[in-house]
Amino acid sequence: MSTRTLRVNELLQRELSALLRRKYNADAAPITITAVEVTPDVREGKVYVSVTGDDEVAAERMKWLRKHARELRLALGDIIILKHMPVMTYHLDNVTERGNRILGLLDEIAAKDKPVAPSAKPPAEA
Repeated sequence: MSTRTLRVNELLQRELSALLRRKYNADAAPITITAVEVTPDVREGKVYVSVTGDDEVAAERMKWLRKHARELRLALGDIIILKHMPVMTYHLDNVTERGNRILGLLDEIAAKDKPVAPSAKPPAEA
């Protein structure tokens, strides 16, 4: 991935997050933009989103994002000067949930493998 693409990814992530907080604070409160990946020609992009709450809240917020995708793209076009503003598709990012689940399983394995310390001292010889 080129340096330009990485810079565009970071810029879009930062500005999209700021736009959601500034313009759609009430609706976008549980939404966090975790990553943005654009194609090398900057025509298309994927926005990875983490949503605080249960699956029902996540589905509702993803529906809201997809409904407002065009409006968000136009607003980003007013903020960021690019030859082409990428068409964004929004994807739910559940990496954090999977990571927490894996860490929990590793903690369980570590607890089972931990040696049990003897509870009573052997009698002292005289």
